[in-house]
Amino acid sequence: MLIRKLFRFENAHIVRNCSSDRCKRSIHGHSYQVEVLLEAHALDNGQMVYDFGLMKDDIRNLIDAFDHAVAFWDEDDADYIAACKQFSARWVALPVSPSAEQFSRVFFTLVDRALSLTDMANGEQDVRLHSVIVHETTTGYAQCFRDDIDNPRIGPIDMARVEFSEQVQEEWPDSTLWQRLQRGERKQNPVVVQQVIAKQ
Repeated sequence: MLIRKLFRFENAHIVRNCSSDRCKRSIHGHSYQVEVLLEAHALDNGQMVYDFGLMKDDIRNLIDAFDHAVAFWDEDDADYIAACKQFSARWVALPVSPSAEQFSRVFFTLVDRALSLTDMANGEQDVRLHSVIVHETTTGYAQCFRDDIDNPRIGPIDMARVEFSEQVQEEWPDSTLWQRLQRGERKQNPVVVQQVIAKQ
């Protein structure tokens, strides 16, 4: 079974080397929608794949880090990067171009990392990230599957090169979120007291 949670954010970028002159030469913004799809072959004690409320913690905070921010490729022109950092308190440096395709891979990697480091506490079973869809416009989106992460034809994503601005980190409820995920520290979901014990 699949479930889907939708997130929204506003972001600015330049997509270098693309066909569109406007996109590759001018900073511009989009109203992004990100769909996170989880799958499982069993339900938890609440008879859910995964409680949507639990996705409002680390997963939402990682995606929200891109809201009202400038995302740039860390291999772009040094003066452009310096200007982004100087004139925007919220920015995210990426090891890939901030295209919809690469955004979907970055979000897949971020969400998968957060989910894999979460200890389930309400009878969840085999919950895993199925895919991530990033809508850049109302008519165009990119969808990333697990096979797209380590695909040598698409290229690697070095998550150690992802950098969130100080302002972004300070606005997280847990300002150590990114460092915690990089260190591989686990986090436990809240323990739920069962109100109804289902008959077998």
